Amino acid sequence: MNTRKHIVSVVVLISAIWLLLANIAQAEPANPKVIHLLNRLSLGIRPREIEKVQKMGVDKYIQQQLNPDSIAEPAILTDQLSKLDTIYLSPSELFQRYNPNRQVDIQSPIPGDKKIQRQQAKQVTNQAIEARLWRSIYSNRQLNEVMVDFWYNHFNVYAGKGIDKLWVGAYEQQAIRPYAMGKFRDLLGATARHPAMLFYLDNWRNSVPNSSQVRKNEGINENYARELMELHTLGVDGGYKQADVITLAKIFTGWGFKQPGQKVSDGYSFYFNRDRHESSNKILLKQNIAGGGIEEGEQALDILAKHPSTARQISFKLAQYFVADNPPKSLVNQLSKRFTATNGDIKLVLDTLFRSPEFWDPKYYGMKFKTPYQYAISSIRSTGTEISNPKPLNDFLKQQGMPLYGCPTPNGYKNTQDAWLNPDSMTRRINYATNLAKGKLPISASITTAPNSPLQIQSGLPSALTISMVDPVKLAATLGDNFSTQTQQAIDTSSPDLRAALILGSPEFMKK
Repeated sequence: MNTRKHIVSVVVLISAIWLLLANIAQAEPANPKVIHLLNRLSLGIRPREIEKVQKMGVDKYIQQQLNPDSIAEPAILTDQLSKLDTIYLSPSELFQRYNPNRQVDIQSPIPGDKKIQRQQAKQVTNQAIEARLWRSIYSNRQLNEVMVDFWYNHFNVYAGKGIDKLWVGAYEQQAIRPYAMGKFRDLLGATARHPAMLFYLDNWRNSVPNSSQVRKNEGINENYARELMELHTLGVDGGYKQADVITLAKIFTGWGFKQPGQKVSDGYSFYFNRDRHESSNKILLKQNIAGGGIEEGEQALDILAKHPSTARQISFKLAQYFVADNPPKSLVNQLSKRFTATNGDIKLVLDTLFRSPEFWDPKYYGMKFKTPYQYAISSIRSTGTEISNPKPLNDFLKQQGMPLYGCPTPNGYKNTQDAWLNPDSMTRRINYATNLAKGKLPISASITTAPNSPLQIQSGLPSALTISMVDPVKLAATLGDNFSTQTQQAIDTSSPDLRAALILGSPEFMKK
């Protein structure tokens, strides 16, 4: 009977929300400027945050968020992160400790050996997922978390490819986070050198033919070089040719990582093997690069980072992420000029973006459709829900086709409405909203002990994670009562136990 009532409730909600999506008119929200700011510079408005920013002032809030190191983190976040004992390890340490194919000490074997090893390897990825979710929910450095989401998708690495299941967390921690609001060239260099990227795009196999170091079926590999230009820097229409791809691939021959038996001290395990490098003179994008060694790659990264096409592509993607799916050309041009003038200083480019008239144009308020990640995190933040296990959130993201570190293609997840607005996705969002509003989220069995301990798969876990029911009045106040007449009427005329779910499933909450 309860199941039937739940299904009826979901159907009622879906019908109401699809009607609202079809007919909604733009409402004039309370505190529109502050709501817009928090929607775009954070992953969700927290209770009483609107009042806090109003008191602080918009400009001060922006400058504070642009300088994340000046912001203290809450104890709940540092406490949760302290429980995750793999998130700060280097790729080399992760490989040595948790490689599922490592040899087990026969003098003190781990019970279950290979099975336990596979579980431990999986748990490394799980801890990376937990760390990202805890940070996105609780961090006070919200713009930094937004930029981590942006840059990880821009420099995407897929956890489902081989050893990268161990390395995606280290990749985010070491190659993305430290540079999320720094210099683009530093970010580009950090991703280029990280073993996770080198493995994902096969550059560790990239070698001059006929080298004594070349294994079977190895030679010049263009995968990384192509994505480096097409996705990471210049863009598909950035003015490069196939000859440039081949040249760039030759430049990056020998760029790999530490492997068993190699005595390399670099903490990232990055390793340049000169014996695998094609050291002839080269011409890249009409610029001469003298044959040599690793410095060829650094010069190529300099050329790409300073190229006008790179400035234009990064500017377009930032404007699309923060303003509109089809961003105004005037803003893209302004950001491109700022990118070039500051040598790719991300913080200064963002500062220009947040001061621009285009960013503050009311016609863009509430017009960006949330990705599943943004929707899930904002639902937890805005309801003030305290959760002890973030797994249901990633389960929801899997259902939505957006699991963390789970995009197999190098271009990462899209952030535009056409990628995520469809009947199946909406139905799943409404079902999730209904469960969250009622204080229950679905949960499945999980491995919870630390990966360096013998693991036990828990059984008999409840089918749902019980949390506090959502108060619709407090939720509406948190969001600034930012509802159209149609939505407000639907809320007022629905039964009390459906109101919070209706808010979480409303067109206003689906967008930001």
